[in-house]
Amino acid sequence: MAELSLQHIDKIYDNNVQAVFDFNLDVKDGELIVLVGPSGCGKSTTLRMVAGLEDISRGKLTLDGRDITQTPAKDRDMAMVFQNYALYGHMTIYENMAFSLTLRKENPNVIHKKVLAAAEILGLTSQLNKKPAQLSGGQRQRVAMGRSIVRNPKVFLFDEPLSNLDAKLRGATRREILLLHKRLQATMLYVTHDQTEALTLADRIVCMSMGHVQQVGTPLELYDQPANLFVAGFIGLPPMNTWNTAVREGYLEGPGFTCPLTEAERGILAPYAGKEIVLGVRPENIALGEDVTLQVTDNENLGMNTLVYGHVGTGQRISAKLKGWMEYRGGDQVGLSFRRKHFFDKDTTNAIR
Repeated sequence: MAELSLQHIDKIYDNNVQAVFDFNLDVKDGELIVLVGPSGCGKSTTLRMVAGLEDISRGKLTLDGRDITQTPAKDRDMAMVFQNYALYGHMTIYENMAFSLTLRKENPNVIHKKVLAAAEILGLTSQLNKKPAQLSGGQRQRVAMGRSIVRNPKVFLFDEPLSNLDAKLRGATRREILLLHKRLQATMLYVTHDQTEALTLADRIVCMSMGHVQQVGTPLELYDQPANLFVAGFIGLPPMNTWNTAVREGYLEGPGFTCPLTEAERGILAPYAGKEIVLGVRPENIALGEDVTLQVTDNENLGMNTLVYGHVGTGQRISAKLKGWMEYRGGDQVGLSFRRKHFFDKDTTNAIR
């Protein structure tokens, strides 16, 4: 397939509004990279610059070592799958999938073989004579993917392809994309605001906020070693609990509560003795124990787990994901322990390690 390199990419619009700042990323051959972040963070703009649908204001884009910064979109050998499918309603599924090859005036026999092969991969063989309106949303998205597959591009680009599907179809189509990637061993860039898609699909994740890259790493790295408070709060559901705390001798002091520190944690926080930091704990890293006392407000039963909500100390909100089916009521007091803590510099918001 292909190696892609984005070097110091900026996007500045005519009104002098900058959407992307100094974006750097090297995508390996066959790698699936997911760009994730809230709406307006610059992820789709970055993808469109790679596709050639947006001009690059500054920086350099290379494909297999060749500079394609100014190369027209049609000559970049990339295929893009959009969230709205972009299918031709008057054409059959077969005709939609064959359309780009027909425009190139490829041999009809070659086109036929490529369309049938793509349809088999995506489970669309029995749908080829139908029109898009006769298919479900998930099937239409598969047609859009099939249209890209037949082109055999060097890079596949996905712009929030599952956002128009319901939850069940999103899960099923997400698995199909993952299987497709494994089967084709294709280089893919995938944009989403859904962290579940990012965590389940990506070889590596690029987390963005306000046009800036916050962290690049494997899903586990972003989940377990967030670079800053933004990544910590964006990756993970429910989001990480955070509190402003003061570093004391052997413990952290929050508003109306204290939390003991292990010997290793004391070593990490030694430079911050007597100072304020931000303590972060993921809900799933909280267990029944004796570190802090939770004043329960409500809970949600999720089968094998229960989400318990409340506060510790003087009103500090907390959510805990506890194992088992719990039947707590508002006003109950529950002892909790923090099994895995994260620490952040209060001024820079960067992780303390």
